[in-house]
Amino acid sequence: MTTSTPTVVLVHGAFADAAGWSGVIAELQSDGIPVIAPPNPLRGLAADAAYVASIASQINGPVVLVGHSYGGAVITVAGATDNVVALVYVAAYALEEGESLGELQGSFPASPLVSNLKQWTYPIAGGDPAVEVTIAEEAFPSVFAADVPAEVTKVLAAAQRPLAAAAFEETASAAAWKLKPSWALVAGADNAINPDVERFAAKRAGATVVEVEGASHAVAVSRPKEVADLILEAVRAMS
Repeated sequence: MTTSTPTVVLVHGAFADAAGWSGVIAELQSDGIPVIAPPNPLRGLAADAAYVASIASQINGPVVLVGHSYGGAVITVAGATDNVVALVYVAAYALEEGESLGELQGSFPASPLVSNLKQWTYPIAGGDPAVEVTIAEEAFPSVFAADVPAEVTKVLAAAQRPLAAAAFEETASAAAWKLKPSWALVAGADNAINPDVERFAAKRAGATVVEVEGASHAVAVSRPKEVADLILEAVRAMS
């Protein structure tokens, strides 16, 4: 059955998983909005975007894609899918076509994240091991979630999912914000992505922007209602 209310698809970023959306999901569900939060593989921009696009294309009816952090780069590419009607960036990267995360970040002063990454390796079939990164556990609270209670942050640090290092250099094959309306939430006290990167990318995308003062990168955990309210704005505009 096709519904006129878009389904919200929440795409998490690096160093997190879909559980980070729990508070936002509860807010959206209380408003009767259909929502799913699939796992983002975090293995590379093209592959991750193809996975999210595949999920979106199997939903019957319109979709609003929401991306946090690196998930913003993923929805920028996956958003080209026909039934995606809007994009919402939450403390996220909105790339230009042909641009990489490294290029976008490189135009601005580095955030504390850059000097606090820990490298790991993982096996590749038929090839040399590849590199992936997490945030050093002792730096995780200040870098990722400074406004989240310490006992929660400790769990988030232990449960973080690594991002393939190659994802920083992979370029976006599409910029869906050129074709579809977008909204963006800037986390004013973000220590993972320089807030100026978020502001610049949101302005370039012509997004409707909300800034949450004092919010860390983990704004979906610390301020779920404000994140959900922006998503609701996009859903209602497309309904």
